[in-house]
Amino acid sequence: MNVIEVRGLRKVYKDKVAVNGISFDVAEGEIFGFLGPNGAGKSTSINMLAIILPPTGGDATVNGFSIIRDRDSVRKSIGLVFQDPSLDDRLTASENLRFHAKLYGVSKDLFVGRMREVLDLVDLWDRKDDLVRTFSGGMRRRLEIARGLLHYPRILFLDEPTIGLDPQTRAHLWEYVLRLKREKKMTIFMTTHYMDEAESCDRIAIIDHGDIVSLDTPEALKKGVGGDIVTLRSERSSDLKIELERRYGLKVDDSDGSLRIEVENGETFLPKLFAELEIKITSVELHKPTLDDVFLSITGRNIRAETASEKDRAQEHMRRRGHH
Repeated sequence: MNVIEVRGLRKVYKDKVAVNGISFDVAEGEIFGFLGPNGAGKSTSINMLAIILPPTGGDATVNGFSIIRDRDSVRKSIGLVFQDPSLDDRLTASENLRFHAKLYGVSKDLFVGRMREVLDLVDLWDRKDDLVRTFSGGMRRRLEIARGLLHYPRILFLDEPTIGLDPQTRAHLWEYVLRLKREKKMTIFMTTHYMDEAESCDRIAIIDHGDIVSLDTPEALKKGVGGDIVTLRSERSSDLKIELERRYGLKVDDSDGSLRIEVENGETFLPKLFAELEIKITSVELHKPTLDDVFLSITGRNIRAETASEKDRAQEHMRRRGHH
């Protein structure tokens, strides 16, 4: 069953097309990721689905409700963790949650139990009475996730949820996200430009210049790029090249002094190669296709070259969050 169905969704600012008539579905209970560089249309898409921006064209249903005709019903169906900070750091964690509960009509009778549940989920129950200004960036992010879950949404939107966080905190935050899927069977729609985060998604839509250029599971996308790249070096490179071409029918690239071949299942091919060849191989490298390779193959560019410096973005983001 699909909980999100998008048809021809489009957003134009004056003469700039931010989202160019995209269509896709998100199944119930899956982690669905939008992968792409800054300015690709990821946040604009989420903002239209979350009723923050009106679309220029097209429509979408979220939990069965149209983002154009049933805006209030959509809002009640979703939780949202923004890319930019949205907590009041002059309030305590519980006060931030209580304010959110009032906005979403969570009764006083239900609030205490739900607050305990969501704060336990992100390991912040013991900090419920502390001012948010005393929280680290990672703790604030976890509190934002707890707040987004307080009204029991069917879908949780996460817009670049780990931007500005250190690798260890990012990893911990992902433990909570995967736990949500496992324990709550929640549908999670996230945007990211981190390849390792995209790997954890059930399916990924690669978005570039406002268009979805590919959509599949991470494994299927990587398989579509080609086989494993094996790089070999030998003191008898020319003989080795001849053997690889003659015996295995492989195309060998020797342009940089080493021998590069593309094979299926490199980890099983290499032991066979070593057992059958008499020519001594001095070094070997095995490179499996990555989502970086997928992006490069599809767009002709490396996503890292298209994304602003991680360090600069992190520093700016943490400055704005008032990180302690």
